[in-house]
Amino acid sequence: MRSAYSVDTVRTAERELMARLPEGALMQRAAAGLAAACADLLGRVYGRRVVLLVGSGDNGGDALYAGARLARRGAGVTAVLLAPERAHAAGLAALRRAGGRAVGVGEVAGGGGAGSGGAVAGGGAVGGAVGGGGAGSRGVEELIERADLVVDGVVGIGGKGGLRPEAVPLAAAAERSRAAVVAVDLPSGVDADTGEVRGVAVRADLTVTFGTHKPGLLIDPAREYAGSVRLVDIGLELPAEPELEALQHVDVARLLPVPRAESDKYRRGVVGIAAGSARYPGAAVLAVSGALRGGAGAVRYVGPAGDAVIARFPETLVSDQGPKHAGRVQAWVVGPGAGDDAATVAEVLAAEVPVLVDADGLRLADAAAVRARRAPTLLTPHAGEAAALLGVERREVEEGRLAAVRELAARYGATVLLKGSTTLVAGPGGGAVRVNPTGTSWLATAGSGDVLSGLAGSLLAAGLSARDAGSAGAYVHGLAGRLASEGAPVGAHDVAAAIPEAWRNVRG
Repeated sequence: MRSAYSVDTVRTAERELMARLPEGALMQRAAAGLAAACADLLGRVYGRRVVLLVGSGDNGGDALYAGARLARRGAGVTAVLLAPERAHAAGLAALRRAGGRAVGVGEVAGGGGAGSGGAVAGGGAVGGAVGGGGAGSRGVEELIERADLVVDGVVGIGGKGGLRPEAVPLAAAAERSRAAVVAVDLPSGVDADTGEVRGVAVRADLTVTFGTHKPGLLIDPAREYAGSVRLVDIGLELPAEPELEALQHVDVARLLPVPRAESDKYRRGVVGIAAGSARYPGAAVLAVSGALRGGAGAVRYVGPAGDAVIARFPETLVSDQGPKHAGRVQAWVVGPGAGDDAATVAEVLAAEVPVLVDADGLRLADAAAVRARRAPTLLTPHAGEAAALLGVERREVEEGRLAAVRELAARYGATVLLKGSTTLVAGPGGGAVRVNPTGTSWLATAGSGDVLSGLAGSLLAAGLSARDAGSAGAYVHGLAGRLASEGAPVGAHDVAAAIPEAWRNVRG
């Protein structure tokens, strides 16, 4: 399982560790891991052109020390200092000793080349460290564009609100260049705690993060800016309860139900599906398709699409007498394609078994009835549905997914699975939010969510908690989407058909 911790928690752990280590030792650990990752990305270090984008914080110091290590291996390393007078002095000195050089952004004195022996115009705390060439803003951008590797050490994990104006052209030059871009701890301009991107941010090919993942590295939109993420262990001691956790194969394998020798279809659990309408019979078929592959022993279908369901899946137990008369179930799924059938939604919510509410059911469900339930409830909105439930614009949910899922869980007293490019699962009592690492953009297709509802509902019926059913369901569903698509368009029925392969993949 991958865990992510807040900035405050990370800083507390860093302070406690630094108090036990020699001065500068923690930064050297980080720099060593960063340099190794950069070298791996370059393949051959000798003769490569490396540009460091250096801010005034510790991330800038990490970049300078890592640059010194690369320079000692024969790379041509240039540090671009956004605030020369506040650059990490010891790191800058180490870079110069290793043969690297430094230039300022638009603050370099004229005359001569940008070598390592000049001085900052007007002196300053790092006098003698910055070259005397006329680099200028455009000259620095050209330097970046010609680089083989750009290291982003502009802003640390405490940065808020996007890049400052002086850094924006440098980020744009890095994106235009053919260079690989490596972010130090996280891409500059993204919010480490929330994953929000409120302004211009650096787009990295690789992010080298230290000690632990930060929430912003796992949640979109920030995750999109991070590229691949490499975690470097620097010895932090962190609490048992993270802010975020991402399950991996071994974690999901422990959750997936496996029948025992004495199991029968009823002991394995029966899931009820109340879905579909005359207008949307396909939603019922797709929800049933996910449920049949989700680990429960039997599926009961209730609704007007019984003929369509039984024609496609004859093993389904079909009824048209309503949820109360369908027979015993261990969990219900209600809402996919339900149209305006508020009565069925209310009847299911009154049941004393776990209930998953999706699609039209989210619109039709009475919020007070949801909060009053004693059995577990799992709500599975996408961003548009979540926005409607919260009374905000969709963009607000998409830009602040972590805040939105937590608010929904607290407001409705339910577990919430917020679907999207990074699916999040939050419980009503707080605690770690789970983020799903599987999936593919090809899952953005009609009916995909109906399959997920059936799958997660089946896991509920098999005995998983709402949090585990949502997390494991999203994981297997996302993996099935990858396996079904292999980079090509797929339909929801293809995703459902790939669930057994995804299940075997996880358990294998």
